[in-house]
Amino acid sequence: MDIKNDHRYAINLNVRGIQPSATLRINELSNQLRSEGKDIIKLGLGQSPFPVPDRVVEALKAHAHEKDYLPVRGLKGLREAIAGYINRNERMRCSWEDVLIGPGSKELLFMLQLAYYGDLLIPRPSWVSYAPQARIIGRSVHWLPTHAENNWQLTAEELDIICRDDPSRPRILILNYPSNPTGCTYTEDQLLAIANVARKYKLILLSDEIYGEVHFEGKHKSIARYYPEGTIISTGLSKWAGAGGWRLGTFIFPPELRPLQDAMAIIASETYTATSAPIQHAAIAAFNGGDDINEYLRQSRRVLKVVGEYLHRRLSDMGAVVQKPEGAFYLFPDFSGFREPLARKDIKTSQAFCTALLENTGVAILPSSDFGFVPDHLGARLAFVDFDGALALSLAGGDYAEQALDDAFVKQACPRLVQAMDKMEAWLASL
Repeated sequence: MDIKNDHRYAINLNVRGIQPSATLRINELSNQLRSEGKDIIKLGLGQSPFPVPDRVVEALKAHAHEKDYLPVRGLKGLREAIAGYINRNERMRCSWEDVLIGPGSKELLFMLQLAYYGDLLIPRPSWVSYAPQARIIGRSVHWLPTHAENNWQLTAEELDIICRDDPSRPRILILNYPSNPTGCTYTEDQLLAIANVARKYKLILLSDEIYGEVHFEGKHKSIARYYPEGTIISTGLSKWAGAGGWRLGTFIFPPELRPLQDAMAIIASETYTATSAPIQHAAIAAFNGGDDINEYLRQSRRVLKVVGEYLHRRLSDMGAVVQKPEGAFYLFPDFSGFREPLARKDIKTSQAFCTALLENTGVAILPSSDFGFVPDHLGARLAFVDFDGALALSLAGGDYAEQALDDAFVKQACPRLVQAMDKMEAWLASL
């Protein structure tokens, strides 16, 4: 059959040629290789290794019978809990009416781009789905340059340069911090400077703070403090509460952007109708917080910090150039120092590098080309999540409760990550 000339296969041109999400693709490939008996260390998909807090799981069990469609914008009790959470953490004054609930922040981001007719500004490197979503919808994407020596952070100056040629053009700026893929975050001074430029050009600023609670020092601050009238805060349960598969995300809007929230609610009503009722009821427990949630977060941060520092040191000793992470569970090493020996093996792109690494060591990571870079940029993203999160939390709060976490802890709690470093080091040394 000639599929190309069959109108039944007239796929939307915006979708043609787009590959499945890189993070999901590497996860499915890793699972397939494991099912074939291969030992694969999964450092591709950024899924929290920690279990959902017990009280939140119990809340889900208690509400499993909830079967009614909930309001499109979300359960009022959950919206109140999220408003309280933001007000406690950011010293803001948002109300429950400013909150929109969706089946994952990814879906809400897609609806935002549908509802708002503007270009998308994305600092490079960025999470893998921002740009493909814009392409599917038919929006223009402008990559904003960042530099390794500045921890891959966007500067106010670079933002101003992009905006000044057409100052009245509608634009959405996405700021994600702590960052996926780098693990780096912004200082208050940097946020204030970016906020001033965003206000100057009346940008819609989507502050993707899904990793805010896993800032290693617990000191995350939202740029909404400095640009409240134009900032939408995006968060959810996936990264700090270990509940990626629960699919619950939230946007918190300023009152000035209520028309945009209304437009997104209309889209929601015609697409997914409402977010899962049991999940919404259970999420109230997470966002209300409490001593148990605080302790869960404290130990999660301790674990991620020591693991991030250990892997940063190991990668640096191998000869990679890599920034020390300050939050989340990612590292973004650059292997350009190996360009010549890699080229002798016909490995000239980040994709070829990651494929060769997987084939030779069983370590699965993602190429920098998935995060906005040209193919021959020899960087990669490593998600340090292949460990037993429940065991790590138990050790951190038990044997290591009164002492600093160290290399011995990493070797005991995260042997797969240590093994990954050993395998990568040996492979690079053999080139």
